[in-house]
Amino acid sequence: MQKRNLSFLKIIKAGCLVLLLALVKNNPLPAQTTIAKRVPVIELKGNAFERGLQHGTLLKKEIAAVFIKWKANIRRMGVTNPDSLLNAFIMATNFEPAIKKYTPAMIDELKGIAEGSGQPYADVYAFQLVDEFWVYLDKKYNEGKHHCSGIGVPATANHPAYIAQNMDLENYMHGGQVLLHLAATDKEPEQYILTCAGLVALNGMNASGIGMCMNTLMELQASADGLPVAFVIRGVLSQQKGKDALAFLKTVKHASGQNYILGIVDSVYDFEASANQVVRFLPKAEESSMVYHTNHALANHDVKLWHKDAFEKRLKGEHTQDNSVVRFVSLQQRLNQQPAAVSADIIKTTLRSKDNANNPVCVTYKEGGWGFTFSSILFTLGGKRSVQLTYGSPDEAEYVEYLFTNQK
Repeated sequence: MQKRNLSFLKIIKAGCLVLLLALVKNNPLPAQTTIAKRVPVIELKGNAFERGLQHGTLLKKEIAAVFIKWKANIRRMGVTNPDSLLNAFIMATNFEPAIKKYTPAMIDELKGIAEGSGQPYADVYAFQLVDEFWVYLDKKYNEGKHHCSGIGVPATANHPAYIAQNMDLENYMHGGQVLLHLAATDKEPEQYILTCAGLVALNGMNASGIGMCMNTLMELQASADGLPVAFVIRGVLSQQKGKDALAFLKTVKHASGQNYILGIVDSVYDFEASANQVVRFLPKAEESSMVYHTNHALANHDVKLWHKDAFEKRLKGEHTQDNSVVRFVSLQQRLNQQPAAVSADIIKTTLRSKDNANNPVCVTYKEGGWGFTFSSILFTLGGKRSVQLTYGSPDEAEYVEYLFTNQK
């Protein structure tokens, strides 16, 4: 009897297996979902040189890999010797005096990164100048591939203030994502800084509720001896008080055209900065509220001669299919409501959007492509302050939240 039961069970199991195989054949199972990759968090503390040394040492392998891809990317432009082009770029500019004037400790941090990573200081220094190198290429080759989308929402009775951004960068930086967590010092607050291995900053927020997002405005006038973007970010984030952060942003001499969304506790500001002026932008004239921006200037008319025609046509509404204009309209339509109605979830949905297939707000990484959404980031400035960010584009990764020490 027991043998018959065992035989019967075998027949049932075999039948179930045949049925299962048939079901799988007709209704294939979905591919196994991979575990979402998180942006690595690197803890840095001590003085500027010590922080740089830790950065370089902990990310030595990643920095080496990014630098190889960085120079290979330059070769793809048709440049036989990337070092020659980088040397020509450095010789044509003079940023170090401004760095020493406005953010003097950052030179020591770069020296620490170079020593820790084993990379030449000249390469580490040049790598910081992401936007400024684009400016140089724009002047030399009229290159214009720049894609970032930013949002700022002031605090209301319903929610704290937010600033957010899709940080879109060139493909070679893929895999270099890192979140620097700087411990507080007697001069600077605790900070979270999104960046690429070997680079001091892309955007960030500090424990005082001061945060900054930015996007390139290539048509605006640049300065070969102004303060580069990465150092503007670090200068703002080192401030303890909002008024000092505002003063820093508005008074430094800017090296490249840039839009800055600055959040201070409950308030948000948008400034279009060029070499000669810093102009506040308000999507709704005379109304200090929610802001959003892409990669074309709207308030600052300090424009390069070779961009003036395109700039004026955009202002007249003639360049409706321009990538930056299309993305701006997408943000405008999705956020065309009162700030009180804009939640963190609505911001994330907006940053994931692909309303126009050819000009999406969210750019998925593709092999052989020019650029992609390196990370999408949401800073919560008031209440329980936090940083949320994705590894790569937000359509393929979830936001992971990090809290400041006194919020945990």
